[in-house]
Amino acid sequence: MITWLAPGDPPGKFPPVERALHEPEGLLAAGGDLSVERLLAAYRRGIFPWYSPGQPVLWWSPDPREVIFPHEFHVSRSLARALRTRGFEYRVDTDFEAVIDACAAPRAGSPGTWITGAMRDAYVELHRRGIAHSCETWRDDRLVGGVYGVRLGAIFFGESMFSAERDASKAALAGLVRDCLADGTELIDCQMPSGHLRSLGSRALPRVEFLERLQGLVRGAD
Repeated sequence: MITWLAPGDPPGKFPPVERALHEPEGLLAAGGDLSVERLLAAYRRGIFPWYSPGQPVLWWSPDPREVIFPHEFHVSRSLARALRTRGFEYRVDTDFEAVIDACAAPRAGSPGTWITGAMRDAYVELHRRGIAHSCETWRDDRLVGGVYGVRLGAIFFGESMFSAERDASKAALAGLVRDCLADGTELIDCQMPSGHLRSLGSRALPRVEFLERLQGLVRGAD
């Protein structure tokens, strides 16, 4: 049975993640709000929001957890060729709002979006505070791909990505991985598995192992 949160509850009032449901996998709590304080408290506990329009805020902590270790990122020959020849330019935080809007735009076979107006506003505020970031692919001075997420300490919590051209989102993720290797970020949280992510080297960690790593990675983060 999930826990219901009230908007006035303390930001850190989440149940233990071990109480998350197995069906649907990882659903832990509902309600509350998307304040910066609550979002940070959630991420520090291995919890993230994900819900559809018309639903209350839903909070998740799936088991296992899909992650990418930056040193395990797989660059296929086709992606390497695209990075060399397609004229992609990698940028960080030059247009966060454009990236999140592109991630929220309808896609083929999926006309809806989980990035509600409230979610957008919450992550734009996180960006204004230097906590959420966009990793962007540009070509001919046009934004063609990107990924956004939250960085706390030595972990990057990936939220969503988009691609307006073939390989553009992969190029943005490759740029994020290069940054992680350079600045000591040890883990990219992908939340849930997909064939796309697996092709790039993601793998599943048992939740207990993810949480053990998480505590060390976020220690000291503002």
